[in-house]
Formats: sequence, structure tokens, C-alpha cells
Amino acid sequence: MFKRWLMALVARVGLIVLTLCCCVLLLYLLACKPVSHGSQQSLPWSGSATSKERYMALLQEREDSHRHYINSLTKQIAQLKEALQERTQQLQESLDKAKIKGILPQGLESLHKTPTQSDLKEFFRSQLNQAEVNSGVKLPSEYALIPFDTFTLQSVYQLETGLTRHPAERPVRKDRRDELIGTVETALHVLNGPNGSIKQNAYHDAFCSIAGLTRTERDRGSIYELTFKGDSPQDFTQLVLFRPFGPVMKVKSEIVNTQSIIINIIVPLSKRVDTFKQFIKNFREVCIQQDGRVHLTVVYFGRDQIDEVKAVLDQTTRETRFRSFTLIQLNEEFSRGRGLDVGARAWRRSQNILLFFCDVDIHFTADFLTSCRLNAEPGKRVYYPVLFSQYNPSIIYRNQTLLPSLQQQLVIRKESGFWRDFGFGMTCQYRSDFINIGGFDRSIKGWGLEDVHLYRKYLHSKLMVIRFPTRSLFHLWHEKSCADELPPDKYKMCMQTKAMSEASHSQLGELFSKQEIQVHAQKQMKRGTS
Repeated sequence: MFKRWLMALVARVGLIVLTLCCCVLLLYLLACKPVSHGSQQSLPWSGSATSKERYMALLQEREDSHRHYINSLTKQIAQLKEALQERTQQLQESLDKAKIKGILPQGLESLHKTPTQSDLKEFFRSQLNQAEVNSGVKLPSEYALIPFDTFTLQSVYQLETGLTRHPAERPVRKDRRDELIGTVETALHVLNGPNGSIKQNAYHDAFCSIAGLTRTERDRGSIYELTFKGDSPQDFTQLVLFRPFGPVMKVKSEIVNTQSIIINIIVPLSKRVDTFKQFIKNFREVCIQQDGRVHLTVVYFGRDQIDEVKAVLDQTTRETRFRSFTLIQLNEEFSRGRGLDVGARAWRRSQNILLFFCDVDIHFTADFLTSCRLNAEPGKRVYYPVLFSQYNPSIIYRNQTLLPSLQQQLVIRKESGFWRDFGFGMTCQYRSDFINIGGFDRSIKGWGLEDVHLYRKYLHSKLMVIRFPTRSLFHLWHEKSCADELPPDKYKMCMQTKAMSEASHSQLGELFSKQEIQVHAQKQMKRGTS
């Protein structure tokens, strides 16, 4: 009885499965049936010869399409194999030459006869191509830029000061010292080699006067730019090296002649004639007596004290015979961006001049003008130095009877100032790049924000932004007042700048706790006498 029931159940299940299979097959055939252009449709197994022909044509078309795709892939694979073999052969030849010359980098000797050395070389080359070395990349904001550190044989000038918070110091970590010394030695080896552009043994002395640049892209490697003096004061040799998580690679070595590069220093001014006189004194010492390849453009807002400004310029001309001045007067409300924009566009000569946007409270040296010429390149690079901002001298030297001279005050120390890494007003860029990028936002009035807007334009372009702390550019302290007419965002920015420029945290803390310190000292004296 049970067997009969089981056999009936199996038969019924089999019948149901067979029916489902037939339905699925029917649906499949309907889905694959070619579309008929007529009003009626026929099944592919019907007697219509036209439907069969269309169906076979559709299958043939799909087969041809797949065959062409396979042929295309096969061809691409063959091309990739050929390119890989060619690059492997080139790498093998370069490694052979390096081994013969005895300059095969340490760590690659064991890979010389292994198949993985081609992969390693390709990886290094891809790192170099992706790094921001030869061209800039588009960046989303000012926070995405990686600034350079400046280094000499004695010190490193860095924005990320770490735990010590010293703006200038000797490298504390041994690996950092070995890294920089090894880079300089590699540069000397390149320059003193058979293909070196300059052959001399005094490179260390030459390098001491010109700072090197370095920065590390965490997913690419370390970039080094070293500058050496040439035979004449206007000749320099720039060497770019790249360490792609391994041996340093030579990127380029070229001689840069700055003899014909004139800098147009543009200064917007409104009143502040006393500060302008101090600026002209620095200008005469550096630009006229030492450099001589500059032009000064002063954009003055208003009519008050314009005669005093003219008198200062006329006196400079009489005493130095320097006549490369341009004075532009604007009878309107002061706007730093407007003044710099007008000054840049006022240059009418055919030469694509190098611009230095400057303020009257800035002190610079001849080394900065050299740095300006070396780090700006038309169509490729703009230079945004990070200057050292001076604290209030009356607070720094409050325990001294007399204030030191200005030259003695301009030292890079934690107690005397700070790197003004939030400021983008001082910059060197070629006039063609400034015009092509659109210049300043001339709708901004007064103080602040115009420099940030221009800086962001360059970050969003493909130009490379060179930014590092420079030891030859200083912001002189002066009394700062924030006008009530400023909008809230600008007023807040002005107050923050004012607070940061007074003194260091420790010095402000000492002033804030001055009374408590005096009370504590008196208590100690009483305990000592009792």
C-alpha cells in the first residue's frame, strides 16, 4: 500500500517537474526570438522560413561580435607583452651600466638578475610620475597643499615643528640627519660626475648660502630641490632628486641664469608714511645697492600725504640715481587686492615680468630676491613663501634697558616670532600667470581675504604652488587696530592676527600671571629672611 502511494507521488512530482521544464524552455525560446517587423509574430520552430533566417542571422551577428571582441583583447595583450619586454630590456641595460660604473644603489644588487627588478623599477617610475614634481595637480583647498621644509647643512626650517615647537633647529632624529646628508652627498656625486654641469670641490660652501627644499608625499616619496652657486653671482645650478621609498633618483639638473629676471615689487599704501620710509630704507640697501634688477610700483590710495610719498621717492632718486619707480594714485577707498591688481596690470612693457606682491611692513634680504627668481616659473610655478612674523619688541625685550637694533631683532627663534603659515599675501608670480588666473577679486574692500582667494585659484589650477618657510623674509611688528567698519568675519580675523602677533604663549602667560609671580617672589624673600 505504501509502495503504491510512494510511486504515485513520484509520478506526480515528475510530471510537475516536466511541466515546469517545458514552461521554462518555452519562455527561453520566446525571449531569444527575433523581433518581427510585421504585425504578426511567429514562433522560431514554425514553418515560416523568414523567421528561421532572421533567427540564424541574429546568432551569426552575435557570434561575429564576440569574435571581434576576442581578437581585440588578444591584440591588446600582445601589445602589453611587447611593451613589458621592451621596458624590461631597458631596465636591464641601465642596471648593467650602473653595475659597471659601480653606482648600483644598495638593495638593488640582489635584484639584478631576478625577474622582480623590472616590477620594482616600474613601481618607482610610476611613483615619480604620480608625484607633484614636474607639474602641479589640482587641489581641493589650501589644507591639501604639502609645504616644503628648508634645510642647510646646519639647520632645518620647518612648519611642522613637532614637540619642540622650534621654527629652526638641527635635526634631532638621526635618520633625519642621515637622510639630508645622504641627499647632499648624492647631489655632489651627480654634479661632480662625468656629466656634471659644474665641477668644483667647494659645493658645501656654495650650498651653505642657498637653502635646499624637501617635502614628503606620504604615498609617493620624498622630493628634494637643491640649489648651488655657479661661477657668477647670477648663475645657479638646480638639482631635483626624488626618493620613491627607496634610492634617490635624479629628475633633472639644469643651470638657471637669473641675470635678466627683473622683479616688479608692488606695494599698496594708504597713509602710514613713516612705515613707508622704513620700507624704502630697506629697499635702498637690498634692491638698489645689492641687487639692482628691480622695479618698484607704489599704489597710493587717497590724497592725504601723497606729497610726502613723492618726496621720499624723489629723494631716493637724487641720492641713488635709481629711477625705476612707478607711482599710481587712486582716489578711492583702500583695498589691498585692488591696489595690487592695478599695479600688476600697469606694467606696459612687452617683457613678462616677475611680480612680488609686498607690504610696507615687510623686511627682506637679497637672498629672498634670489629665492623669488628661482622658485617662480611662468606657466609652471608660483612662489608663496612663509615669512617669519616678529613679536612685539617691547614685550620680548622688556627686561632690557635699550631695544636691540632691527638687524639684531630679526632672528628666527621661538621667543622672537613665529612662522606666519596662515598668511598668503606675500607672493612671487609672473604677470602672465596672474592675468591668466583672473587676478584678485576686486570687489573685496579693505584688509583681508583677497590673498586667500587668489591662493585658492592657483591651488585649483595645474600650476605648482611652491610654499616653504624662508629665512630672508620678515613681517615687522606694528601696532594693529581693527576698524569697527569691518564685517564680522574680517573683524574676527583681524583680532586673531593681533593677538597672535603680540608674543608667544609663554610670554603672554607670564604677563597674565605677572602679579601672582611677584607675590610668590615676595613670599620666597620673606621665608629666606625669617
